Amino acid sequence: MRTTLLLFRNDLRIHDNEALYEASKSDRLIPVYIFDPRKYSESKYGFPRVGPHRIRFLLETIENLRKNLQDRNSDLITRMGKPEEILPELVREFEVNEVFMHAESTSEETNDERAIESALKPQNIGITKIWGSTLHHRDDVPFEQHQIPDVFTQFRKKLEKQSEVRKVISIQGDLPQCPVSEVGELPKPEDLRAMPDHFLWDDETFEAQDKSVLQFRGGEDEALARVKDYIWDGDHLKNYKKTRNGLLGTDYSSKFSPWLAVGALSARYIFAEVKKYEKERKKNSSTYWMVFELIWRDYFRFVFLKHGNALFKTEGIRETPHPIEWEKNDAHIRKWQLAETGIPFVDANMEELLNSGFMSNRGRQNAASFFSWNLRQEWRIGAAWFESLLIDYDPCSNWGNWAYNSGVGNDPRQRHFNILGQADRYDSNGDFVRHWLPEIADLPKKYIHEPHKLPKQDQQKLNFTPDADYPNPMINLEESYERIKG
Repeated sequence: MRTTLLLFRNDLRIHDNEALYEASKSDRLIPVYIFDPRKYSESKYGFPRVGPHRIRFLLETIENLRKNLQDRNSDLITRMGKPEEILPELVREFEVNEVFMHAESTSEETNDERAIESALKPQNIGITKIWGSTLHHRDDVPFEQHQIPDVFTQFRKKLEKQSEVRKVISIQGDLPQCPVSEVGELPKPEDLRAMPDHFLWDDETFEAQDKSVLQFRGGEDEALARVKDYIWDGDHLKNYKKTRNGLLGTDYSSKFSPWLAVGALSARYIFAEVKKYEKERKKNSSTYWMVFELIWRDYFRFVFLKHGNALFKTEGIRETPHPIEWEKNDAHIRKWQLAETGIPFVDANMEELLNSGFMSNRGRQNAASFFSWNLRQEWRIGAAWFESLLIDYDPCSNWGNWAYNSGVGNDPRQRHFNILGQADRYDSNGDFVRHWLPEIADLPKKYIHEPHKLPKQDQQKLNFTPDADYPNPMINLEESYERIKG
């Protein structure tokens, strides 16, 4: 009798799961997910590595995965501890012949893999690591790992010409029997909280709100429902390129990223649905752009395979000196975190992040640019804050994008955003700012992005006092741009 063990990691789904497909070619299958306390610790910057929204979304995803496995005559074994300690015990107790898992790109995850391999070596157990996190399989990318271009366009053009996307893997019927009777209870959210006195655990303030663009719920079922709703029922894909830079509303973008991040949704599944849509409804620049964004996601993963820990360092992968000497001003950082910068376009985005665990792509670029270029704060602190809060956090996209926007990543130019210019372009009427900052909602359009300039006579009419009802700007933006120019 052959027994296999499948370690679920960031692949929390049944559809298009090659590791599950291969592991299920056995008589008995033990699906396992391990909550490693080291992941839920305090960051070196003084706040929890995993905040409330990520914890909620992950637990919902795990719960849904267990249900879907049970529907296929299996189950999900959950444990709390170090994988390199728990897996050898399960292997020994249930006479496991082989362990399967999906491989990852970044150092912490690959270190976990090595620790597991080392722990299982005395038992002479085979370990099969399968690549399954990207649209294009690692073996199909037309570059050697050390030759991945440092400019995205070079990568994309060659990839599009020389690489094909593999077909979605279908798993039919019941899975092999799971011999484990004590499957384990899911931890409660408070069990995963680092720094229990940190303000992030103030549930009344930071619980998900109805103001969120979408009531994100974790799980494969929710992921597939969102794909169906966005692409087919709502028929939004045909407009994606035009609307993707939006800030308000459920469908200005796909919002697939939270489910992609935890692996509840496969990039290849999205690709297959796009191709089906192109065949049955419409093919245009928007359908291409959805795939284009998935290639960006792939790119950051392959960049991390090439550069390793370099993108976690202050200097990133740039060989030329950065024009800014970054600082660490705790008061500045805290105002940025708490959406109290006095720059409404920044604060509205940060307020959305705090209250929902989500932020638009346009918002992320501006929040990052403001933090690292205007405030001159060390970019890795901002990236770590996003790591804590974003429900769609994955290390490659988050740290890769922060390095990119901070001038130390895969952008040959060192660019920063004009925050007020961006606000005028993407929130010209102030609807987004009003949505998240009700204290300035009654201000006229002319002053919605610069409340401190509201004339005194209007202050009295509107019963609004700058710096009392909403903070004045923490810095002079124009002076900060001049300082950037040197």
